[in-house]
Amino acid sequence: MTVTIALPDEPEEPEADTVPRKLKITPEIAAEFLSRNSVNRRLDNGQVEALREAILRNEWQVTHQGIAFDRSGRLLDGQHRLHAIIDAGVPVEMFVFDGLSEDAFPVLDTGKRRSAADTLSSTGEKYLTLLSSTIRHVLLFRTMPNEPWTGVRSRVSNDRTLAEYKANVDSYRVAVTVGRELAKHMFASQTALAVGYFLTTEAAPAADIDDWISGLKSGANLDPGDARLVLREVPKDTVKRGSRRRLDMRDQVSMYIKAWNAWVRPEAAGELVLRSLRKNEKMPMPVEERFTR
Repeated sequence: MTVTIALPDEPEEPEADTVPRKLKITPEIAAEFLSRNSVNRRLDNGQVEALREAILRNEWQVTHQGIAFDRSGRLLDGQHRLHAIIDAGVPVEMFVFDGLSEDAFPVLDTGKRRSAADTLSSTGEKYLTLLSSTIRHVLLFRTMPNEPWTGVRSRVSNDRTLAEYKANVDSYRVAVTVGRELAKHMFASQTALAVGYFLTTEAAPAADIDDWISGLKSGANLDPGDARLVLREVPKDTVKRGSRRRLDMRDQVSMYIKAWNAWVRPEAAGELVLRSLRKNEKMPMPVEERFTR
């Protein structure tokens, strides 16, 4: 049985009073738009801060999401973007939609927010949650190594995550694989180990990385003072769920880097002691080991 569906000869025209326009919105324009706000949801300061940081990093991109007004000129959608523009003090371009029905407000932005892992799904990579977490913490190490990696300031935009992935595809792919494998033998999480591997091998590509990894995996025939053995012997109960001694991500990454530095430059290491970062203690930086030309 054949079912025929009749299609209109011409697509329906949108309502004449619903007109999208691209506009460079300055802080002054944003303030004026916000003065029309009467029906929006409660402000999420964390979301405003995340958008502000994206603007200041010049990562803002024009998408279909923008500012929307109803037929009476009241602001229906976009208050977080407008507040971010004011806080950043930087104009950005976005689409403005005028003349929406008042009935549209309940369905605006009701979908699930796209996660970084969702954004990376188009890459075809495996273990997207681990990959996105690894990228996020590498970026946090680079931008705020000595601040907590939690809270509003630690948010990383999806665009930034994807750009970092594209710039270092092979390195992140290997880091995720190594993180998954090392976590079978050590105290730290897969993410911490992937981050530690990425950062140290980026800084010291001339080091014998295979020897480092094999020692961490097996622990066989290592001298008592070997940095790999010290790292392997960090108690696993320090990261168990609910443990009072649980190490956060910065602690785990710092231990990995300290052990790596001691292994690459044993003559400068002294006695290696791995513990949580103390108050005001700065995150260690991986030592460099470059190929000579």
